[in-house]
Amino acid sequence: MLHFNEPSVRKRLMEGNVGLEKESLRVNEEGHFSHRRHPFTNDENIVRDFCENQVEINTGVFSGIDAALQELERHQKRVNKTLAALPDREYLWPFSNPPFIEGEHDIPVARFPASLNNKTEYRNYLAKVYGKYKMTFSGIHVNYSLSEDLLRADFACAEETDFMKYRNQLYLSLTRNLINNGWIVTVLLAASPVLDGSFLRQGMQGQTDFSGMSSVRCSEMGYWNHFVPVLNYETLPDYVESIRKYIDDGWISAQSELYYPIRIKSQGVNDLNVLLEKGVDHIEVRNVDLNPYAYAGIQRQDLRFIQLLLIYDACIEPIDMNAGQQIHAMRNFKNAAHFDIDTASLMQVDGTVCSVRKASLALLNDMKEFYGKLDIDVDDVLDQQIKKLTDPSCRYAQQVMDQFGHGFVEKGMEFVQARYE
Repeated sequence: MLHFNEPSVRKRLMEGNVGLEKESLRVNEEGHFSHRRHPFTNDENIVRDFCENQVEINTGVFSGIDAALQELERHQKRVNKTLAALPDREYLWPFSNPPFIEGEHDIPVARFPASLNNKTEYRNYLAKVYGKYKMTFSGIHVNYSLSEDLLRADFACAEETDFMKYRNQLYLSLTRNLINNGWIVTVLLAASPVLDGSFLRQGMQGQTDFSGMSSVRCSEMGYWNHFVPVLNYETLPDYVESIRKYIDDGWISAQSELYYPIRIKSQGVNDLNVLLEKGVDHIEVRNVDLNPYAYAGIQRQDLRFIQLLLIYDACIEPIDMNAGQQIHAMRNFKNAAHFDIDTASLMQVDGTVCSVRKASLALLNDMKEFYGKLDIDVDDVLDQQIKKLTDPSCRYAQQVMDQFGHGFVEKGMEFVQARYE
Protein backbone atom coordinates (compact mmCIF):
# COMPACT_ATOMS: atom_id res chain seq x y z
CA MET A 1 0.00 0.00 0.00
CA LEU A 2 1.12 3.54 -0.68
CA HIS A 3 2.59 5.58 2.19
CA PHE A 4 -0.02 8.26 1.62
CA ASN A 5 0.67 10.05 4.91
CA GLU A 6 4.19 10.91 3.80
CA PRO A 7 4.21 14.45 2.31
CA SER A 8 6.42 13.42 -0.63
CA VAL A 9 3.87 10.74 -1.57
CA ARG A 10 0.70 12.64 -0.76
CA LYS A 11 1.49 15.54 -3.08
CA ARG A 12 1.85 13.10 -5.98
CA LEU A 13 -1.14 10.85 -5.27
CA MET A 14 -3.17 12.17 -8.18
CA GLU A 15 -0.34 11.76 -10.67
CA GLY A 16 -0.98 8.91 -13.07
CA ASN A 17 -0.94 7.82 -16.69
CA VAL A 18 -4.08 6.94 -18.63
CA GLY A 19 -4.79 5.09 -21.87
CA LEU A 20 -8.25 4.26 -23.21
CA GLU A 21 -9.65 1.55 -25.48
CA LYS A 22 -13.15 1.93 -26.89
CA GLU A 23 -15.09 -0.73 -28.82
CA SER A 24 -18.04 0.14 -31.08
CA LEU A 25 -20.02 -1.58 -33.82
CA ARG A 26 -20.39 -0.09 -37.30
CA VAL A 27 -23.99 -0.02 -38.49
CA ASN A 28 -25.89 1.22 -41.52
CA GLU A 29 -28.75 3.71 -41.48
CA GLU A 30 -31.30 0.98 -40.71
CA GLY A 31 -29.46 -0.29 -37.64
CA HIS A 32 -28.03 -3.42 -39.26
CA PHE A 33 -24.39 -4.44 -39.04
CA SER A 34 -22.13 -3.09 -41.76
CA HIS A 35 -20.70 -5.73 -44.07
CA ARG A 36 -18.09 -3.43 -45.56
CA ARG A 37 -14.47 -4.24 -44.87
CA HIS A 38 -12.79 -2.32 -42.07
CA PRO A 39 -12.24 1.14 -43.61
CA PHE A 40 -9.30 2.21 -41.41
CA THR A 41 -6.29 0.43 -42.88
CA ASN A 42 -2.82 0.95 -41.45
CA ASP A 43 -4.16 3.06 -38.59
CA GLU A 44 -2.68 1.98 -35.26
CA ASN A 45 -5.27 3.97 -33.30
CA ILE A 46 -8.36 2.60 -35.11
CA VAL A 47 -8.31 -1.17 -35.47
CA ARG A 48 -10.63 -4.16 -35.64
CA ASP A 49 -11.70 -5.93 -32.49
CA PHE A 50 -13.43 -9.32 -32.65
CA CYS A 51 -15.42 -8.89 -35.85
CA GLU A 52 -14.79 -6.99 -39.06
CA ASN A 53 -17.54 -4.49 -38.21
CA GLN A 54 -16.36 -3.80 -34.65
CA VAL A 55 -14.07 -0.79 -34.37
CA GLU A 56 -11.62 -0.40 -31.51
CA ILE A 57 -10.19 3.05 -30.86
CA ASN A 58 -6.93 3.06 -28.91
CA THR A 59 -5.42 6.22 -27.46
CA GLY A 60 -1.84 6.74 -26.50
CA VAL A 61 -0.77 6.95 -22.86
CA PHE A 62 -1.14 10.38 -21.27
CA SER A 63 -0.25 11.90 -17.92
CA GLY A 64 -3.79 12.73 -16.87
CA ILE A 65 -7.35 11.81 -17.74
CA ASP A 66 -8.12 15.01 -19.66
CA ALA A 67 -5.48 14.46 -22.32
CA ALA A 68 -6.50 10.82 -22.77
CA LEU A 69 -10.17 11.73 -23.09
CA GLN A 70 -9.39 14.50 -25.59
CA GLU A 71 -7.40 12.01 -27.65
CA LEU A 72 -10.30 9.55 -27.61
CA GLU A 73 -12.68 12.28 -28.73
CA ARG A 74 -10.30 13.31 -31.52
CA HIS A 75 -10.16 9.75 -32.88
CA GLN A 76 -13.92 9.46 -32.50
CA LYS A 77 -14.32 12.52 -34.73
CA ARG A 78 -11.98 10.99 -37.32
CA VAL A 79 -14.02 7.79 -37.35
CA ASN A 80 -17.32 9.64 -37.67
CA LYS A 81 -15.96 11.77 -40.51
CA THR A 82 -14.79 8.70 -42.43
CA LEU A 83 -18.04 6.81 -41.92
CA ALA A 84 -20.11 9.84 -42.96
CA ALA A 85 -18.19 10.08 -46.25
CA LEU A 86 -18.79 6.45 -47.29
CA PRO A 87 -21.09 5.87 -50.31
CA ASP A 88 -23.55 4.12 -47.97
CA ARG A 89 -23.22 6.10 -44.78
CA GLU A 90 -22.39 4.27 -41.59
CA TYR A 91 -22.48 5.14 -37.89
CA LEU A 92 -20.84 3.95 -34.71
CA TRP A 93 -23.52 2.30 -32.59
CA PRO A 94 -23.33 4.16 -29.22
CA PHE A 95 -24.57 1.35 -26.96
CA SER A 96 -22.82 -1.63 -25.38
CA ASN A 97 -25.59 -3.99 -26.51
CA PRO A 98 -25.74 -4.74 -30.26
CA PRO A 99 -28.59 -3.68 -32.56
CA PHE A 100 -30.30 -6.06 -35.02
CA ILE A 101 -28.59 -9.44 -35.50
CA GLU A 102 -29.73 -11.56 -38.43
CA GLY A 103 -27.63 -14.55 -37.43
CA GLU A 104 -24.01 -15.58 -36.94
CA HIS A 105 -23.33 -14.78 -40.60
CA ASP A 106 -24.03 -11.16 -39.64
CA ILE A 107 -20.91 -11.14 -37.45
CA PRO A 108 -17.91 -11.79 -39.71
CA VAL A 109 -14.73 -12.57 -37.82
CA ALA A 110 -12.11 -9.85 -38.30
CA ARG A 111 -10.07 -10.51 -41.43
CA PHE A 112 -6.39 -9.74 -40.96
CA PRO A 113 -3.59 -9.93 -43.54
CA ALA A 114 -1.89 -13.29 -44.02
CA SER A 115 1.03 -12.13 -41.91
CA LEU A 116 -1.37 -11.73 -38.98
CA ASN A 117 -3.38 -14.87 -39.61
CA ASN A 118 -2.85 -15.94 -36.00
CA LYS A 119 -5.22 -13.12 -34.98
CA THR A 120 -7.93 -14.40 -37.30
CA GLU A 121 -7.43 -17.98 -36.06
CA TYR A 122 -7.70 -16.82 -32.45
CA ARG A 123 -11.00 -15.09 -33.17
CA ASN A 124 -12.33 -18.18 -34.91
CA TYR A 125 -11.42 -20.14 -31.80
CA LEU A 126 -13.27 -17.63 -29.57
CA ALA A 127 -16.33 -17.80 -31.83
CA LYS A 128 -16.39 -21.58 -31.45
CA VAL A 129 -15.95 -21.57 -27.67
CA TYR A 130 -18.15 -18.60 -26.69
CA GLY A 131 -20.35 -17.99 -29.71
CA LYS A 132 -20.31 -14.91 -31.92
CA TYR A 133 -23.23 -13.10 -30.32
CA LYS A 134 -21.48 -12.31 -27.05
CA MET A 135 -18.51 -10.98 -28.99
CA THR A 136 -20.68 -8.09 -30.18
CA PHE A 137 -20.83 -6.54 -26.71
CA SER A 138 -18.79 -3.33 -26.68
CA GLY A 139 -17.32 -1.25 -23.89
CA ILE A 140 -14.39 0.81 -22.71
CA HIS A 141 -11.20 -0.39 -21.06
CA VAL A 142 -9.39 2.07 -18.80
CA ASN A 143 -5.65 1.51 -18.43
CA TYR A 144 -4.06 3.30 -15.50
CA SER A 145 -0.58 3.46 -14.04
CA LEU A 146 0.71 5.33 -11.04
CA SER A 147 3.27 7.91 -12.13
CA GLU A 148 6.97 7.10 -11.97
CA ASP A 149 7.55 10.06 -9.62
CA LEU A 150 4.84 8.80 -7.27
CA LEU A 151 6.27 5.29 -7.27
CA ARG A 152 9.81 6.52 -6.68
CA ALA A 153 8.68 8.75 -3.81
CA ASP A 154 6.83 5.83 -2.22
CA PHE A 155 9.71 3.42 -2.84
CA ALA A 156 11.94 5.75 -0.83
CA CYS A 157 9.56 5.26 2.10
CA ALA A 158 9.39 1.50 1.75
CA GLU A 159 11.70 -1.07 3.28
CA GLU A 160 12.62 -2.42 -0.14
CA THR A 161 15.82 -2.51 -2.17
CA ASP A 162 14.47 -3.84 -5.47
CA PHE A 163 12.29 -1.26 -7.25
CA MET A 164 10.74 -3.67 -9.77
CA LYS A 165 9.80 -6.13 -7.02
CA TYR A 166 8.32 -3.27 -4.99
CA ARG A 167 6.30 -2.02 -7.97
CA ASN A 168 5.01 -5.50 -8.79
CA GLN A 169 3.90 -6.09 -5.19
CA LEU A 170 2.17 -2.73 -5.04
CA TYR A 171 0.16 -3.46 -8.18
CA LEU A 172 -0.72 -6.93 -6.94
CA SER A 173 -2.04 -5.40 -3.71
CA LEU A 174 -3.98 -2.80 -5.69
CA THR A 175 -5.44 -5.55 -7.89
CA ARG A 176 -6.63 -7.59 -4.90
CA ASN A 177 -8.43 -4.57 -3.49
CA LEU A 178 -9.97 -3.69 -6.83
CA ILE A 179 -11.19 -7.25 -7.31
CA ASN A 180 -12.89 -6.86 -3.94
CA ASN A 181 -14.67 -3.57 -4.68
CA GLY A 182 -14.37 -2.89 -8.42
CA TRP A 183 -17.98 -4.02 -8.86
CA ILE A 184 -18.95 -0.44 -7.99
CA VAL A 185 -17.78 0.66 -11.46
CA THR A 186 -20.51 -1.55 -12.91
CA VAL A 187 -23.12 -0.17 -10.52
CA LEU A 188 -22.39 3.46 -11.35
CA LEU A 189 -21.51 3.29 -15.05
CA ALA A 190 -23.91 0.59 -16.30
CA ALA A 191 -25.84 1.79 -19.35
CA SER A 192 -27.13 -1.29 -21.17
CA PRO A 193 -30.42 -2.56 -19.69
CA VAL A 194 -32.25 -3.22 -22.98
CA LEU A 195 -31.39 -5.09 -26.15
CA ASP A 196 -33.00 -6.17 -29.37
CA GLY A 197 -34.89 -9.47 -29.26
CA SER A 198 -32.71 -10.85 -32.06
CA PHE A 199 -29.85 -11.24 -29.57
CA LEU A 200 -31.86 -13.81 -27.63
CA ARG A 201 -34.02 -15.35 -30.35
CA GLN A 202 -33.18 -15.39 -34.04
CA GLY A 203 -35.82 -13.65 -36.13
CA MET A 204 -37.14 -11.45 -33.30
CA GLN A 205 -35.81 -8.21 -34.75
CA GLY A 206 -37.51 -5.05 -33.57
CA GLN A 207 -38.73 -6.45 -30.26
CA THR A 208 -37.03 -4.69 -27.36
CA ASP A 209 -36.20 -6.91 -24.40
CA PHE A 210 -35.44 -5.81 -20.84
CA SER A 211 -32.89 -8.19 -19.42
CA GLY A 212 -33.42 -7.38 -15.73
CA MET A 213 -29.85 -6.10 -15.81
CA SER A 214 -28.43 -2.60 -15.87
CA SER A 215 -25.45 -3.94 -17.83
CA VAL A 216 -25.97 -7.11 -19.84
CA ARG A 217 -22.30 -7.45 -20.79
CA CYS A 218 -21.18 -7.29 -17.15
CA SER A 219 -23.88 -9.66 -15.87
CA GLU A 220 -24.01 -13.45 -15.91
CA MET A 221 -25.44 -13.07 -19.44
CA GLY A 222 -22.21 -11.41 -20.54
CA TYR A 223 -18.78 -12.39 -21.71
CA TRP A 224 -17.10 -14.53 -19.05
CA ASN A 225 -14.94 -17.63 -18.98
CA HIS A 226 -16.76 -20.92 -18.53
CA PHE A 227 -15.15 -21.21 -15.09
CA VAL A 228 -14.20 -18.80 -12.32
CA PRO A 229 -10.44 -18.24 -12.43
CA VAL A 230 -8.67 -18.31 -9.08
CA LEU A 231 -5.32 -16.56 -9.27
CA ASN A 232 -2.35 -16.30 -6.93
CA TYR A 233 -1.51 -12.70 -6.01
CA GLU A 234 1.36 -13.39 -3.60
CA THR A 235 4.14 -12.52 -6.05
CA LEU A 236 4.26 -11.79 -9.77
CA PRO A 237 5.81 -15.22 -10.59
CA ASP A 238 2.98 -16.83 -8.60
CA TYR A 239 0.41 -14.78 -10.50
CA VAL A 240 1.89 -15.69 -13.88
CA GLU A 241 2.14 -19.36 -12.94
CA SER A 242 -1.51 -19.48 -11.86
CA ILE A 243 -2.54 -18.21 -15.30
CA ARG A 244 -0.15 -20.56 -17.09
CA LYS A 245 -1.70 -23.50 -15.30
CA TYR A 246 -5.10 -22.68 -16.81
CA ILE A 247 -3.42 -22.50 -20.23
CA ASP A 248 -1.49 -25.75 -19.75
CA ASP A 249 -4.61 -27.56 -18.50
CA GLY A 250 -6.59 -26.38 -21.55
CA TRP A 251 -9.06 -24.11 -19.75
CA ILE A 252 -7.97 -21.13 -21.86
CA SER A 253 -5.74 -20.85 -24.91
CA ALA A 254 -3.77 -17.75 -23.91
CA GLN A 255 -3.58 -15.07 -21.21
CA SER A 256 -5.70 -12.77 -23.38
CA GLU A 257 -8.59 -15.22 -22.97
CA LEU A 258 -8.70 -14.58 -19.23
CA TYR A 259 -11.93 -12.54 -19.17
CA TYR A 260 -11.45 -10.97 -15.78
CA PRO A 261 -12.86 -7.48 -15.10
CA ILE A 262 -9.49 -6.40 -13.68
CA ARG A 263 -6.11 -7.29 -15.16
CA ILE A 264 -2.50 -6.28 -14.62
CA LYS A 265 -0.36 -5.88 -17.71
CA SER A 266 3.16 -5.14 -18.82
CA GLN A 267 4.10 -2.39 -21.24
CA GLY A 268 3.54 -3.30 -24.87
CA VAL A 269 2.51 -6.80 -25.88
CA ASN A 270 0.20 -8.74 -23.57
CA ASP A 271 2.50 -11.68 -22.90
CA LEU A 272 3.25 -13.55 -19.68
CA ASN A 273 6.99 -13.79 -20.41
CA VAL A 274 7.15 -10.04 -21.02
CA LEU A 275 5.19 -9.46 -17.81
CA LEU A 276 7.75 -11.46 -15.85
CA GLU A 277 10.70 -9.80 -17.56
CA LYS A 278 9.55 -6.18 -17.50
CA GLY A 279 7.20 -6.29 -14.52
CA VAL A 280 3.78 -4.73 -14.09
CA ASP A 281 3.28 -1.47 -15.95
CA HIS A 282 -0.42 -0.73 -15.44
CA ILE A 283 -3.80 -2.02 -14.36
CA GLU A 284 -6.72 -2.47 -16.75
CA VAL A 285 -10.34 -1.85 -15.71
CA ARG A 286 -12.63 -3.60 -18.19
CA ASN A 287 -16.19 -3.33 -16.80
CA VAL A 288 -17.13 0.08 -18.25
CA ASP A 289 -20.23 0.29 -20.45
CA LEU A 290 -20.48 2.67 -23.37
CA ASN A 291 -22.36 5.75 -22.23
CA PRO A 292 -24.52 6.88 -25.19
CA TYR A 293 -24.88 10.33 -23.64
CA ALA A 294 -21.13 10.99 -23.81
CA TYR A 295 -19.65 11.79 -27.22
CA ALA A 296 -16.70 9.45 -26.76
CA GLY A 297 -18.61 6.92 -24.63
CA ILE A 298 -17.46 8.01 -21.18
CA GLN A 299 -17.94 11.15 -19.09
CA ARG A 300 -14.95 12.94 -17.60
CA GLN A 301 -16.43 12.72 -14.10
CA ASP A 302 -16.78 8.94 -14.42
CA LEU A 303 -13.22 8.56 -15.63
CA ARG A 304 -12.14 10.72 -12.73
CA PHE A 305 -14.08 8.46 -10.37
CA ILE A 306 -12.24 5.38 -11.64
CA GLN A 307 -8.96 7.16 -10.97
CA LEU A 308 -10.07 7.99 -7.42
CA LEU A 309 -11.09 4.38 -6.81
CA LEU A 310 -7.72 3.10 -8.04
CA ILE A 311 -5.79 5.50 -5.82
CA TYR A 312 -7.99 4.69 -2.83
CA ASP A 313 -7.39 0.96 -3.38
CA ALA A 314 -3.65 1.57 -3.65
CA CYS A 315 -3.68 3.23 -0.25
CA ILE A 316 -5.83 0.93 1.89
CA GLU A 317 -4.67 -2.28 3.52
CA PRO A 318 -4.51 -5.07 0.93
CA ILE A 319 -7.13 -7.79 1.21
CA ASP A 320 -6.06 -11.42 1.22
CA MET A 321 -8.47 -12.61 -1.53
CA ASN A 322 -8.21 -16.36 -1.06
CA ALA A 323 -9.90 -18.78 -3.45
CA GLY A 324 -13.31 -18.54 -1.83
CA GLN A 325 -13.18 -14.76 -1.67
CA GLN A 326 -12.20 -14.55 -5.34
CA ILE A 327 -15.17 -16.71 -6.33
CA HIS A 328 -17.51 -14.52 -4.28
CA ALA A 329 -15.88 -11.41 -5.76
CA MET A 330 -16.71 -12.53 -9.31
CA ARG A 331 -20.28 -13.22 -8.21
CA ASN A 332 -20.38 -9.69 -6.78
CA PHE A 333 -19.30 -8.25 -10.14
CA LYS A 334 -22.17 -10.07 -11.83
CA ASN A 335 -24.73 -9.18 -9.14
CA ALA A 336 -23.70 -5.54 -9.40
CA ALA A 337 -25.00 -5.59 -12.98
CA HIS A 338 -28.59 -6.24 -11.85
CA PHE A 339 -30.98 -3.36 -12.46
CA ASP A 340 -32.67 -3.52 -9.05
CA ILE A 341 -29.90 -2.53 -6.67
CA ASP A 342 -32.07 -3.06 -3.61
CA THR A 343 -32.86 -6.73 -4.22
CA ALA A 344 -29.46 -7.63 -5.70
CA SER A 345 -26.95 -8.40 -2.96
CA LEU A 346 -23.20 -8.54 -2.44
CA MET A 347 -21.12 -10.63 -0.06
CA GLN A 348 -18.47 -8.72 1.87
CA VAL A 349 -15.06 -10.20 2.73
CA ASP A 350 -16.24 -10.76 6.31
CA GLY A 351 -19.09 -12.94 5.05
CA THR A 352 -21.90 -10.45 5.63
CA VAL A 353 -24.42 -9.81 2.86
CA CYS A 354 -26.07 -6.49 1.99
CA SER A 355 -27.83 -4.87 -0.94
CA VAL A 356 -25.90 -3.39 -3.84
CA ARG A 357 -27.21 0.07 -2.97
CA LYS A 358 -26.14 -0.16 0.68
CA ALA A 359 -22.69 -1.52 -0.17
CA SER A 360 -22.17 1.16 -2.83
CA LEU A 361 -23.10 4.02 -0.51
CA ALA A 362 -20.82 2.63 2.20
CA LEU A 363 -17.86 2.44 -0.18
CA LEU A 364 -18.43 5.94 -1.57
CA ASN A 365 -18.70 7.39 1.93
CA ASP A 366 -15.47 5.62 2.92
CA MET A 367 -13.79 7.21 -0.09
CA LYS A 368 -15.12 10.64 0.88
CA GLU A 369 -13.75 10.21 4.38
CA PHE A 370 -10.37 9.00 3.06
CA TYR A 371 -9.88 11.95 0.70
CA GLY A 372 -11.28 14.37 3.25
CA LYS A 373 -8.59 13.38 5.75
CA LEU A 374 -5.96 14.02 3.08
CA ASP A 375 -7.52 17.42 2.36
CA ILE A 376 -7.99 16.45 -1.31
CA ASP A 377 -11.19 18.00 -2.61
CA VAL A 378 -13.03 15.40 -4.70
CA ASP A 379 -16.50 15.84 -3.24
CA ASP A 380 -17.94 17.00 -6.56
CA VAL A 381 -16.96 13.71 -8.23
CA LEU A 382 -18.06 11.47 -5.38
CA ASP A 383 -21.28 13.37 -4.71
CA GLN A 384 -22.24 12.93 -8.36
CA GLN A 385 -21.79 9.17 -7.98
CA ILE A 386 -23.76 9.13 -4.72
CA LYS A 387 -26.61 10.94 -6.45
CA LYS A 388 -26.92 8.03 -8.89
CA LEU A 389 -27.76 5.85 -5.88
CA THR A 390 -30.18 8.28 -4.22
CA ASP A 391 -31.94 9.60 -7.35
CA PRO A 392 -32.75 6.82 -9.86
CA SER A 393 -33.14 9.33 -12.72
CA CYS A 394 -29.39 10.02 -12.51
CA ARG A 395 -28.46 6.42 -13.36
CA TYR A 396 -27.46 5.95 -17.00
CA ALA A 397 -29.23 2.59 -17.06
CA GLN A 398 -32.47 4.25 -15.96
CA GLN A 399 -32.08 6.99 -18.55
CA VAL A 400 -31.51 4.43 -21.31
CA MET A 401 -34.50 2.41 -20.09
CA ASP A 402 -36.74 5.48 -20.13
CA GLN A 403 -35.62 6.68 -23.56
CA PHE A 404 -34.99 3.43 -25.43
CA GLY A 405 -37.04 0.86 -23.48
CA HIS A 406 -39.48 0.63 -26.40
CA GLY A 407 -38.05 0.49 -29.89
CA PHE A 408 -34.41 0.15 -28.85
CA VAL A 409 -32.85 0.00 -32.32
CA GLU A 410 -35.30 2.35 -34.04
CA LYS A 411 -34.97 5.03 -31.37
CA GLY A 412 -31.26 4.32 -31.06
CA MET A 413 -30.75 5.08 -34.75
CA GLU A 414 -32.82 8.25 -34.49
CA PHE A 415 -30.65 9.26 -31.55
CA VAL A 416 -27.32 8.63 -33.28
CA GLN A 417 -28.41 10.20 -36.58
CA ALA A 418 -29.61 13.35 -34.82
CA ARG A 419 -26.26 13.57 -33.05
CA TYR A 420 -24.13 13.36 -36.20
CA GLU A 421 -26.29 15.22 -38.72
